Amino acid sequence: MAKLAQSITIHAPVDKVFAYVQDPNNVPEFWPSVLEVKDVEQLPNGGTRFRYVYKMAGMQFTGTSEDTEVIANQRVVNRSRGGVESTMVWTYQPEGEGTKLTVDTDYTVPVPLLGKLAEAVIAKLAENEGELLLRNLKVRMEG
Repeated sequence: MAKLAQSITIHAPVDKVFAYVQDPNNVPEFWPSVLEVKDVEQLPNGGTRFRYVYKMAGMQFTGTSEDTEVIANQRVVNRSRGGVESTMVWTYQPEGEGTKLTVDTDYTVPVPLLGKLAEAVIAKLAENEGELLLRNLKVRMEG
């Protein structure tokens, strides 16, 4: 399992950033490799479950994303199942009039599908994608 931790400061209030990220229909706008989100369900815990189509290293994967823990405007734990298994912890902290957003990700690269040599390349792609995801959020929230 690979791990990735990334943060960014966004000059927008926590509730605005939280609400935007928590709406699955916004995911393809800020997540570079998410091609489609469908079958969105609201969950009793305040989170959502949805199916997605994702493209990584030229291959397309489908999966299901589900928020397993939601503390409004503070923290969301999300688990994705499918081609790439992952757990993401999204932490929202007030920082002045803005938001410090931290995303901690544990994920498993589908090595049998891609081959052991591709694992390091995929890890670098995931790191770059995480940085772009956060920059995209910053632009959308500050614009």
